[in-house]
Amino acid sequence: MRKYLFCEAGFVEKPNWLPNCWVNVECPTQDDFDFLENDLKVPASFLHDIADTDERPRIDNEGNWLLTILRIPIVERNSTISYTTVPIGIITNNEILVSVCYRSTDMIPDFIEHTRRKEIAVPNKYEFILRLIYSSAVWYLKYLKQIYNEVSSAEKELQRSIRNEDLLRLMNLQKCLVYFNTSIRGNEMMISKLPKIFHEKDYQNPELLDDVMIELRQAHNMVNIYSDILTGTMDAFASIISNNVNTIMKRMTSLSIVLMVPTLIASFYGMNVDIHIEQIPHAFSLIVFFSILLSALAFIIFRKIKWF
Repeated sequence: MRKYLFCEAGFVEKPNWLPNCWVNVECPTQDDFDFLENDLKVPASFLHDIADTDERPRIDNEGNWLLTILRIPIVERNSTISYTTVPIGIITNNEILVSVCYRSTDMIPDFIEHTRRKEIAVPNKYEFILRLIYSSAVWYLKYLKQIYNEVSSAEKELQRSIRNEDLLRLMNLQKCLVYFNTSIRGNEMMISKLPKIFHEKDYQNPELLDDVMIELRQAHNMVNIYSDILTGTMDAFASIISNNVNTIMKRMTSLSIVLMVPTLIASFYGMNVDIHIEQIPHAFSLIVFFSILLSALAFIIFRKIKWF
């Protein structure tokens, strides 16, 4: 699906393509590919590169075409991994600006609405790329806060009862942070190359570039902080589980020893030899009493050393 957006006081949708308008393509169909390749003459190799879900942020040239790939965060609704990142490609030449993403995202509609609400004018493709990266950094921070809330919720559940489901939930959130970390670092490396390409005076906007870098660094720092917190939490619960297993094993060992005492005594007096107490009145009761006494003594000893 594609939209034609022209920058007036923010991006406004138009019914048809106009020179220097933004063509936003999400989840492209065959009709979209035909329009891009046949009408706009977009290189097919660029579209194939963007289709690779593992494509890293980078900049590529082909003739007078420029491809800028960055990774943006999305929510996975039908997967155990709640949050991940996908590539979005920005393809430009002298009068064409196209963005292509093979997944539907919440970021792009929010970016369009933000430009309308703030009446932001985007005068050139360099500023468009910077503002899109800035928007991605804002969404990284938004999803990071949601991840932190999920981590806190899982911690509360684990404090009540350690379940495998909650531990797997934490492990999946840690994977999300790994995806975010690598993608944000890739975007940082890619954006550092942009001023070398857009070096003309008309493209210079150092204030916006600084804002984008600050927002990306903040997102990167938050990823590292939440990752350290999550790692520490999982290590702590792993230690708790190990300690619980050791406690259970000590109790089982103590119980085995306590029950072994009467069994051992019974086995002695069950031998087919002369035991010299068969003439004593109440011999059976004495043996039972003696067995119970030793078992109770063993229980008291283990209780004293806190094995029970």
